[in-house]
Amino acid sequence: MARTAWIDLLDPDEEQLRAHVPADLRADALKELLRPAEPDGAGVRPSIKSHGSYVFGLLLVVIAVPTEDRVFYQEVDLVVTRDRIVTVRKTPAGEQPFDPSGVGEVCDVQHRELAPGLIAYHLVDEVAERYLDLLDELDDEIDELEEHVDEWPAEKIRRRISGLRHDLLHIRKTLAPTRDAVREIVDGRVDVEGRTPFSREAFPQEVERLFATTYDKLLRATEAIEYARDLLTAVRDYQQARVAIDQNEVMKKLTAIASIVLVPTFLVGLYGQNFDHMPELHWRLGYAFSWAVILASTVLQAIYFRRKGWL
Repeated sequence: MARTAWIDLLDPDEEQLRAHVPADLRADALKELLRPAEPDGAGVRPSIKSHGSYVFGLLLVVIAVPTEDRVFYQEVDLVVTRDRIVTVRKTPAGEQPFDPSGVGEVCDVQHRELAPGLIAYHLVDEVAERYLDLLDELDDEIDELEEHVDEWPAEKIRRRISGLRHDLLHIRKTLAPTRDAVREIVDGRVDVEGRTPFSREAFPQEVERLFATTYDKLLRATEAIEYARDLLTAVRDYQQARVAIDQNEVMKKLTAIASIVLVPTFLVGLYGQNFDHMPELHWRLGYAFSWAVILASTVLQAIYFRRKGWL
């Protein structure tokens, strides 16, 4: 069985943890392992650090739910020693915890007992793959938004843009420290301490080279975030320009209507003056003449504004 060096715990209590983690586990590390999953991964900064005889890691797995237009986070913590890796999966409120079966299948394919550092590589690589998959899905959502920006109501578009922008910012906040943590492994700055010539490393050179491929994936994910933000900014700018154009069209119509109403209002006000010596006051056709002028001015203005495209 390829996973004898891997102990996976789901929402363990303190007794279960102490039965499998190193005896010299620091109090702050134990507190982190026992802390319940935070909503949206708040307060959790991904990291992988050396703690003397073991390596302690905090990871966040980003999961997209396209049907509900939302993203949530699954926390996975690692304790890696020379001969064992302990993973602690935490169940998010109302969600499913991280499923390590895919990682387990990859490990089992090796048909041999894998070193703890190699198992840790497969776990971190799965996290990197999830980032890439998530960003592909967000790109699809941005493409869908771009296709319907001329059809959907402005309020719906505004909500979608705001939601996607919030997701991208949150992903960026978790992706950057994950990338930096992997870089420290690649550079050889993270490993168990107190090594002797006869003891092995948790992350030997061949494993560090594998982590370099994961680091490249995280770099691609970082570039994908910037590309997605540029796309979203373009959609937002287009939507704002569209709103401005719509407002301009409304202003044109209001201007045309005000102008059409202005001339009849002027004529009515003119003939509404009470003077004895008005030319049309005692004219039999004066009333019809005033109506003719009003109708003629209204029709001529309507034709003029329609030709200009304001009506």
